[in-house]
Amino acid sequence: MNMAKRNGKESEESLEKKLWKAADKLRKNMDAAEYKHVVLGLIFLKYISDAFEELYQILKEGKGEYEGADPEDKNEYTAEKVFYVPPSSRWKWLQGRAKLPTIGKDVDEAMDAIEKDNPKSLKGVLPKVYAQEKLDKASLGGLIDIFSTATLGTREAQSKDILGRVFEYFLGEFALAEGKKGGQFYTPGSVVRLLVEMLEPYEGKVFDPCCGSGGMFVQSEKFITAHQDYYQKSKKKSDLSIFGQESNQTTWRLCKMNLAIRRIDSTNVRWNNEGSFLNDLHKDMKADYILANPPFNDSDWSGEQLKKDARWIYGIPPAGNANYAWIQHFLYHLKPNGLAGFVLSKGSLTTKSGGEFEIRKGIIDHDLLECVVNLPTKLFLNTQIPACLWFLRRNKSVRKGEVLFIDARNLGFLVNRRNRDLSEEDMNKVASAYHNWRNVITIPPFQREKQSAYEDVQGFCKSTTLDEIKALNYVITPGRYVGLPEEDDDFNFEERFKSLKAELESQMAEETDLNEKIRINLSKLIMPENG
Repeated sequence: MNMAKRNGKESEESLEKKLWKAADKLRKNMDAAEYKHVVLGLIFLKYISDAFEELYQILKEGKGEYEGADPEDKNEYTAEKVFYVPPSSRWKWLQGRAKLPTIGKDVDEAMDAIEKDNPKSLKGVLPKVYAQEKLDKASLGGLIDIFSTATLGTREAQSKDILGRVFEYFLGEFALAEGKKGGQFYTPGSVVRLLVEMLEPYEGKVFDPCCGSGGMFVQSEKFITAHQDYYQKSKKKSDLSIFGQESNQTTWRLCKMNLAIRRIDSTNVRWNNEGSFLNDLHKDMKADYILANPPFNDSDWSGEQLKKDARWIYGIPPAGNANYAWIQHFLYHLKPNGLAGFVLSKGSLTTKSGGEFEIRKGIIDHDLLECVVNLPTKLFLNTQIPACLWFLRRNKSVRKGEVLFIDARNLGFLVNRRNRDLSEEDMNKVASAYHNWRNVITIPPFQREKQSAYEDVQGFCKSTTLDEIKALNYVITPGRYVGLPEEDDDFNFEERFKSLKAELESQMAEETDLNEKIRINLSKLIMPENG
């Protein structure tokens, strides 16, 4: 069931869905992982061309403050934070050549020219994959025609975040199309939003050392935009700076484009193929907030080479699993009052192998663990491994010696047979429980109503002391603390077993009936005689 129906708001099909359907039809046999760069590169090009063309016309008219301006002067565009687009890269020029057999070469050259004219933010970022033989040039021309129908980069379009919605939707659809590989660059939007709403990054440095396509940064900026009244009341500036690292170059390029279309400064989002453990590009940087979704249970992280690393304050992580290396990497980069929220596999909450127990024990004994959220299954595209959220805070100002456990396994709704998502109500329920527990008065995310006090809810959330955690030998699975929901306390096994047995017998009888019908229909088929 889609969200529009869930909210009772039947609406006309959105622009992003229309564009996706049209673009997907032209994919033909091309692999989604490759087609992704073709399509997203064109969307980016359309956006910067729209923004350029709008300012170009204003400069050309030369009215008011633009009197005497030269529409071909690159500095005019830099001053307005608009990318300069050279003549042979402008959308109208390419659109006029869309039916020519050389269109692939034309687009590659257009991308190259744009990078050369905007080296600071786009050097090495844009795809040059359009001239390759396996990309059907008629389909490429068709894509250009499709995207010509959408206005993406004008000031009006930017005010409605049209391109942001389109880019985000396409990233999600490509991630679905790629299946497991898609999870390497895409964290489900609801999980990102939940992390951000719980951390509330109003100001300071935000760091993601495995940043994928930049979803954590985009959502942090959206959070600031949605809470402008907070800044007006507190008279603070929305001063947020982002720092990131990514080891996959094609994913890093997606991230740079994703941030560029939202005018987010990505100067400190960097790439190297060695990764954050072997070559930490932000070694001396300390962050106010860390948001991350590192690869689950990564066994290929070069742990054998890093046994004496200064980051391992609480113990040496096992070479066969990077989970606790990531945890200590996050702690290493946190400021004295910093907060980290990140995704890990659920196994990280109970593991005792390879020194992981001692690391978890040290983190808990030093009162760094603030909250654990058990997530529903099927949220992630790249794995069926159950996942959870960890929240670590240095120098707790409230709830010292306590940890909040939230069991959200029963939340969410099925998008399709394989994938689940969190509704706005689900995210609100989890974030509200956390903020009420901390008694932090903020402008309420999701426009939630302020609740006066926190209360434990059986089967959902429980505030627990460190002594209780020690009594359970440092196992931090939320279900061990919150208990069963009240309605499950009266669970009648015999009654439930009879119900399931009757349901299974009914389905088996239906299967027998269907098999008999198939057998009869097959017997009626007349096979042609040979010769």
